[in-house]
Amino acid sequence: MSQAPPPLGSPVVRHEGRDKVTGAARYAAEHTPPGCLYGRPVPATVARGRVRSVHPGEALALPGVRAVLTHDNAPTLKEPDDPILAVLQDDRVPHRGWYVALVVADTPEQARAGAAALRIAYDTAPHDVLLTANRSGLYTPETVNGGYPAVRRRGDAERAFGTAPVQIDATYTTGPLHNHPMEPHATTAWWTDDGHLTVHDSSQGSTTVRDSLAAAFGLRPEQVTAVSEHVGGGFGSKGTPRPQTILAAMAALRTGHPVKVALPRRQMPAVVGHRAPTVQRIRLGAEDDGTLTSIVHEADTHTSTIKEFVEQAAVPTRMMYGSACSRTAHRVVALDVPSPSWMRAPGEAPGMYALESAMDELASALGMDPIELRLRNDPVDDPESGRPFSSRGLAACLEEGAARFGWRDRDPRPAVHEEGPLLIGTGVASATYPVYISASGASAHAAPDGTYHVRVNATDIGTGARTVIAQIAAAALDTPLTRVRIDIGSSELPDAPLAGGSSGTASWGWAVHKACTGLLRELRAHTGPLPPEGLTVVADTGRETAAEPPYARHAFGAHFAEVAVDSRTGETRVRRMLGVFAAGRILNPRTARSQFIGGMTMGIGMALTEACALDPGFGDFVENDLASYHVPVCADVPRIEAHWIDEHDPHLNPMGSKGIGEIGIVGAAAAVGNAVRHATGVRLRSLPLTPDTLLPYLL
Repeated sequence: MSQAPPPLGSPVVRHEGRDKVTGAARYAAEHTPPGCLYGRPVPATVARGRVRSVHPGEALALPGVRAVLTHDNAPTLKEPDDPILAVLQDDRVPHRGWYVALVVADTPEQARAGAAALRIAYDTAPHDVLLTANRSGLYTPETVNGGYPAVRRRGDAERAFGTAPVQIDATYTTGPLHNHPMEPHATTAWWTDDGHLTVHDSSQGSTTVRDSLAAAFGLRPEQVTAVSEHVGGGFGSKGTPRPQTILAAMAALRTGHPVKVALPRRQMPAVVGHRAPTVQRIRLGAEDDGTLTSIVHEADTHTSTIKEFVEQAAVPTRMMYGSACSRTAHRVVALDVPSPSWMRAPGEAPGMYALESAMDELASALGMDPIELRLRNDPVDDPESGRPFSSRGLAACLEEGAARFGWRDRDPRPAVHEEGPLLIGTGVASATYPVYISASGASAHAAPDGTYHVRVNATDIGTGARTVIAQIAAAALDTPLTRVRIDIGSSELPDAPLAGGSSGTASWGWAVHKACTGLLRELRAHTGPLPPEGLTVVADTGRETAAEPPYARHAFGAHFAEVAVDSRTGETRVRRMLGVFAAGRILNPRTARSQFIGGMTMGIGMALTEACALDPGFGDFVENDLASYHVPVCADVPRIEAHWIDEHDPHLNPMGSKGIGEIGIVGAAAAVGNAVRHATGVRLRSLPLTPDTLLPYLL
């Protein structure tokens, strides 16, 4: 009797787990073809200007150094699809840390020594790197990240705010944040005699890497193979190729050898993107019963002079709570800074910190429970589009979270719960993240021996994508999981979108489901034994995903946090944290819980430890390594619980799933900040809440 397939929703152990813990899983920097050389990028040491001259003689005289690539001798690129990839093409220095040379040597140590010996002279120009409220140069872009309009209006929000009996007018600031995945960005590249380029790249999507390299080097896509089989995290920073990908391919072309470029962690903040700082003013107008009558959310941020990237911090406010009048707007200023980019939940993470902090302030002004305020303003339809929600589980998350956390037992008065020198407080915040789905291809093959082979160019960045895709395939084929083999992580496979926007499983899984159900139909219609070559079905979901859905589709959640603030030192410790999420059908509880908890942990870092400043004199990020940029470690992470509600939503995809990779961080920082306010009675509106910022209010 054949074993029944594990149903979707089973906590299947991730397929590659053993390979990872035993070292069998090979990452981009661990592929070393014969004759491989090593490249060390050289970052600019000025904040703005031009390279006057490069003196490579001392570097080339060192043992093992093979070449020094600069703008004078590097291969000329065609049309990179991203301006940050146009490295070594001219003498400009748009920001500190921009790559101005690459030293190639026989060993990593020799390449590092060569880079240190390289002498470069610059012509400098005045620079400006600081974002402040209402500073000069701010402008309103047409769109923000995600293609959303920069400004949206509903009614006369300013007039409604001015006449509201209860008003909150507050400004919240967040500083730059950095992705810092466990695996630094790395690429190993080589060319064959017929002009074919192969790269092993640490990326969130090798289809994108292939296409970007083809555009940059004037190749056809089929002349490039990009492989991203195992990736040690990305959090958005590996969503598109970064300069090391281009540099490795350049050096391999110039030297005729395979070349490996692995970025030192200290160089990453300047070249792999960052979450841009924000200055957000929120005005909430409400009736005495808590009904919102006006929401105004204005977000300022920075971008670089290289490309425009605008953090869409005010976008989630457009659909989060009901209000007759609303205005959400973004402004941006181009500074001499590295180009910002995606970081887990771009827009939602900083934007919901500000909105959920303001909602907590409004609840205090009304003398109302913060959960009751949110429930009172929970809309039936999307306030932004007018479309009905495909499902909206915010109320259920708040209510179940309150019961699990013991929220109703709290004393709402601030600064009254003490344990010796410790001030104890609790806070709550809502979470949301949109449902994104992109077109994807996949193939499913049935072999005569009863096994199946599913191929899709998905990328597993630590989320368990391999495992969940296999579960989707096994369920669609009605076969045991052990009979299904999954291939992912290569551009030689059917094209698929990158792992980003919490859209991976929904996009890849839909294509896999379509291919597998099509294959199952063919098998059931087939008579006699299969041919030796088996049967294959190729599917694409372009038609299914092209139409605009008639529903507003979002995941929702609620965060609860308890903190202890030391009145003697200002140190804040999160004692416990609980999240409840409504994210459609949870396909694998084991990997899902890991994603939720990971996001919540990043929220703790955003709230309490992760601080980074741009030095106005030198123009660079001060905290550029893990010794100074403090991500939460085990001692900082308390008992974290992640739960979810059973949510049936037939308007999503064949699996009924929503993305879960990012919603865990959304609102988490606000819950911690609201708990700190409850503990101390002090409302601070800038993150992170470090001891030096809190202590003056506690003495």
